[in-house]
Amino acid sequence: MPTPNSWSFYGRRSELAQLRAILDRRRWFFLQISGRRRIGKTTLIQEALNTEERARTLYIQIPDSDPVGVIAACNGYLETFGMSDRVSDLADLAKLIGRLAETGRIIAIDEFQYFHRKQLSDFCSFLQAEVDRLSAISSAVKGGLIVLGSLHAEMAALLEDRSAPLFNRTTDRLDLGHLDIGSILEILRTHADDNPCRLLFLWNLFEGVPKFYRDAFEQGVLNTDRRQLLRQMFFSSSSPLRGEADNWFLRELRGRYDMVLQHLARHPGCTNADIEAAIAQVSRIGEAKQVGGYLKILTERYRMIERKLPIFAPTKARSGRYYIRDNFLRAWLSALQRPVAATAFRPLEELLAQADERLATVEGFGLESLVGQLYEERSRLGLGDFPLSERICGYWDRGDVEIDLVALDEKNSRIRFGTCRRDPDKLFASLGGLKSGAESFLNAHGKYRGWTIEFVAIAPAIPADLKARLIAADMLVEDLHDLTRGM
Repeated sequence: MPTPNSWSFYGRRSELAQLRAILDRRRWFFLQISGRRRIGKTTLIQEALNTEERARTLYIQIPDSDPVGVIAACNGYLETFGMSDRVSDLADLAKLIGRLAETGRIIAIDEFQYFHRKQLSDFCSFLQAEVDRLSAISSAVKGGLIVLGSLHAEMAALLEDRSAPLFNRTTDRLDLGHLDIGSILEILRTHADDNPCRLLFLWNLFEGVPKFYRDAFEQGVLNTDRRQLLRQMFFSSSSPLRGEADNWFLRELRGRYDMVLQHLARHPGCTNADIEAAIAQVSRIGEAKQVGGYLKILTERYRMIERKLPIFAPTKARSGRYYIRDNFLRAWLSALQRPVAATAFRPLEELLAQADERLATVEGFGLESLVGQLYEERSRLGLGDFPLSERICGYWDRGDVEIDLVALDEKNSRIRFGTCRRDPDKLFASLGGLKSGAESFLNAHGKYRGWTIEFVAIAPAIPADLKARLIAADMLVEDLHDLTRGM
């Protein structure tokens, strides 16, 4: 049972059960675990291992280096884990992994995607021979191999591409995403509170990355006010998250990639044409036409951005909009990066105020995303009054129609249109646009005209008198207290 004074393992019950089942087989396994950096891949392994399994586990983190650097790092880990073995090259490393697994060791190789680099790629051919040998005698092998990676495209190229030496060699796979809202609420209820403004602020900043919540807990600021948390987590030389984005997200990106991310952070929901126009202002003639290539790499290789479509739009529709996928990265680029860099030159309180104000401006978009996730999680858990039949989405057209939330309940022939505002006082002003937008949607999708039409107004917290006025205007009313009840 979690206690306010100590950190625990939160969420991941399904993933933990899957990993535990793999370990309990007591036969050869080759497990791939993928997920963004800091998402808790290593922590999940630690939680799953019992005392005996930990004693026979070897962990190696592969550096972004050449073969000499990789071998040096591996020998360092062998020494750290009290093992007498040493390796001289990549072929030797593969053979050692095979020998150790055969004798019952569990080998965990972190940042495995670096073996996609040309100068390291021979390792996968060497490892293939060992994997095939162990697979042939799987019932007699009591150990296994776990490879962890944070770059989706490169892990896919190593393990899922038909031409890759390790294609179809893994026995199991886990994809680790963000913690669900229920787990985040458990953290906040244990170590702070579930005040809706705190939930929105922290989710917009940390989303479902467990390490960030733990860092805030260890710094003693998970339950403090916004600016104190920002001060402790980002603005001092020893702040745990001061260099997080630059060290783990942006270090491999330069030039136009950085410009695209910077623009999307400040203008979420840009079209390809919007980004081209922004790049054209600071580039040579014709260079902006390369934006499509930048977007493709940022989407597929790094998974830093995503293209969203209005509900029911075909995949190739020109109405797609681009967003930064990760809340932390968006918050850093839009609000924190520049104020943090300026701490040597400007008063700290002034910079904290600036960062906080900028964060507040992107929390409106964050609220839409949070509400969408809450609707989906509540539906999955059987909570609330609206079982979903489609993934919740927004709707827009090439004109001025903009609906924050469209939810469908096919079983009961209901459709719900929602407006989300960080500031509840702005809800009333949005009602006209919501209802005219819904009419445009129904004109475009006539089959829903016979359904029950509902309108909902959503904000983090809504005063009782405002709720009464909205209800009198034939609106359903929900705040984050309502949407998290029972979770």
